[in-house]
Amino acid sequence: MKSLLVLLLFIFPVHAAIPSIINGNLINKTCKQTPYYELCVRSLISNPHSFNTDVKGLARIMILTIDAKATHALKHINNLLQRSSSYNSLSKKERRELKACADRYSVIIKGDVPQAIDAMRTGDYKFAEEGTYDAAAEAMSCEEEISGHHSQLSDMNMMVHDVSVVAGSIVQIILSS
Repeated sequence: MKSLLVLLLFIFPVHAAIPSIINGNLINKTCKQTPYYELCVRSLISNPHSFNTDVKGLARIMILTIDAKATHALKHINNLLQRSSSYNSLSKKERRELKACADRYSVIIKGDVPQAIDAMRTGDYKFAEEGTYDAAAEAMSCEEEISGHHSQLSDMNMMVHDVSVVAGSIVQIILSS
């Protein structure tokens, strides 16, 4: 009886880990087909759902990551705008640039991400891919708009761009299969 219990205790953890190992390989294989391998792996392994899904699920997770990163950037922009109006710390030009960036991030959050999520749900992967690349373009437009100030926002722009490109690359994998 003791040996059976020991055997069960050994087999269960190994058996429970098999899906994680298999999907860890799926994550690795998928991310190798994207331009930002490390970012892809880091983003996917930080989400526990990525270990029990397929490539379509990985694409959805990355699209939700776009949403999270864009929401974070928009909150940062709004905080900068709010603080600047309290302390008059930004020029009119900088405020205008930040407002333009806020508009771009609103487009990502309210337009591009919902488009991509809905398209994934309906199987219109080309439209999903378009939504992810539109998000990448919006982030780069913000980057061009701020013309070098606000290094933290610049980092956020690059992150949203790169995550969007990874999401689009994963959708391309689905399109090519």
